[in-house]
Amino acid sequence: MKRAYLIVLMVMAMDAVGIGLVMPVLPGLLREVGHVDDIGWIYGAFLSSYAAMQVVFSPLLGALSDRYGRRPLLLLALAGSMVNYLFMAFAPSLSLLFAGRILAGITGASMAVASAFIADMTEEDRRARGFGHLSAAYGVGFIAGPALGGVLGDIWLRAPFLAAAALNGLNLFLAFFLLPEPKCAVGPGEMPSLNPLAPLRWAFTFPALLPLLGAMIVLGLVGEIGGTIWVLYVQDRFGWDLFTVGISLALFGLFHAGAQGFVAGPIAERWGERRTLLIAILADSIAYVSIALAWQSWMAFALLPLFCLGGIGSPALQSLLTARIGADHQGRLQGVLTSLMSLVSVVGPLAIAMLYFRTRAFFPGLVWIAGAALYALCLPLLLARPAPRDEAARPG
Repeated sequence: MKRAYLIVLMVMAMDAVGIGLVMPVLPGLLREVGHVDDIGWIYGAFLSSYAAMQVVFSPLLGALSDRYGRRPLLLLALAGSMVNYLFMAFAPSLSLLFAGRILAGITGASMAVASAFIADMTEEDRRARGFGHLSAAYGVGFIAGPALGGVLGDIWLRAPFLAAAALNGLNLFLAFFLLPEPKCAVGPGEMPSLNPLAPLRWAFTFPALLPLLGAMIVLGLVGEIGGTIWVLYVQDRFGWDLFTVGISLALFGLFHAGAQGFVAGPIAERWGERRTLLIAILADSIAYVSIALAWQSWMAFALLPLFCLGGIGSPALQSLLTARIGADHQGRLQGVLTSLMSLVSVVGPLAIAMLYFRTRAFFPGLVWIAGAALYALCLPLLLARPAPRDEAARPG
């Protein structure tokens, strides 16, 4: 079991490296293939197409993993990613690039299935630690990927895509030969509906899940703020060059991996998931308000550990959610969570960017204040009396 746990973490780390590999050169490839200089809408549509497919198909793939097993669905996701990168490496047209991206979005349930693996292989009181390790592995991959992608992209624009395809091929090999099926993953239950929206309807039949799902959406939306405007904000506010921005992002990745891997689990096991979530929200809120009011560059760097401490809330909340659902539905639940987070990734950056560009002339930090204020929506969940586990697991 320990070997399988480590392999899942390794597979997800390499999956993140593959994604990070292509990030620095993706705009250049779109310009080359599309024969245009202005790729604004093309780039946005290309990124959104993956998230849009995840919104629709992740719940279905998660439900299929409950019926047919985690391992086959993880293999399907890795194979889909490999095909996507090969499409991008050799595609002569934008239409084929988009076709590969859409295929990757349809089959790309690797995070949902990996999360279900972790839920299957860990005890309920240690799941926050497991989800933290999974997030840390993914974060480590994102530290290495962009740097390597930039080096390869200087040699040949399409080289990072070939490297990412090769890395996913290695992932596929490792999972096929070394990763066993968790004992409690497969159930002989009925065939899940092929309607991609059916798992979402299923999730909303559990009354105890609704406030937790709402909190997950809030955490995801607030988390999108940094990813959307960090580069713009520090350049506008502090006049940073690209090198300084890159250093800040690398440090964030290191602190994030450390918080997820070594802080989230122990705090949740000592004080419980709800208190861990409260600590995360307080840390994140303080960091958001502080960065909004900061006036010197060193303050932004000093706040990075506090931002990353705010990230421990997601594993704790994910652990709370898994405790409300039986072992035979963990894949379906993780698919629903991936779908909701993908929906946030489609809608969130658009709303955040609009707010920032409308307010940066008179108060560029307003968007950070708004993010901290959003956390108030989670207070009823944190202050409410926890529902008994046996009652919470029944649909309404």
